[in-house]
Amino acid sequence: MKSTIKKRTWKAIYRLLDRVSPVPYDCGALCNAACCCGGSDGFPFSAETDADGALLCPAASCDADGALLADPSLEDDGTLGIYLYPGEEKIHDKKDPWLKWTVERAEDYEFPDSWVGNLYFVRCQTPPHCPREKRPLQCRTYPLLPHITEDGFFFLVRNNDPDLPYRCPLIEDHMELDPRFVRATYTAWKHLLRDPKIFDLVEMDSRAREESGAELQFEEVR
Repeated sequence: MKSTIKKRTWKAIYRLLDRVSPVPYDCGALCNAACCCGGSDGFPFSAETDADGALLCPAASCDADGALLADPSLEDDGTLGIYLYPGEEKIHDKKDPWLKWTVERAEDYEFPDSWVGNLYFVRCQTPPHCPREKRPLQCRTYPLLPHITEDGFFFLVRNNDPDLPYRCPLIEDHMELDPRFVRATYTAWKHLLRDPKIFDLVEMDSRAREESGAELQFEEVR
């Protein structure tokens, strides 16, 4: 699926988001990396942390030098996957062993009518450890989502999807997010919303979010 966002813009967005994090430490330590491993009642891996609170690579996912290993057996174990946004695939190497790629037809799923053609679904094969500089956009900006009001105003909100397959303390405990992370995420989305297809998706999701009746947690940009 074609995108108006150039490869160099995607790279710049990734660099911007490389510099920030929702909290000043690895938030995966709060929930045993739930959004990487999936499930609220148990996880495919026991995520251990070092003295600084950083997640350690599971032995099954790394070699003796800590290098990532692909394990095809993980693809059906319940670990979560995400769709890449149109054009985001330009800066990823489909040969990287840490991601499992599948190609889907947008027309077969609940995407905007403007979404026609192939889109990419990726699943991490080494959760909860990954090359952080290569994380997809959804991983980088979680738990914030772009939201466009019916009047056309753009805000950031926290993910309030009642069907999330895990519990996130950042959302449920209303934890304060690093203002630098919020600003960077806001800036990234301001650029991405210039793409008509991405705008259509955000607008569709925003209407569905409002129609669900769930209370929106708007995030202040400071």
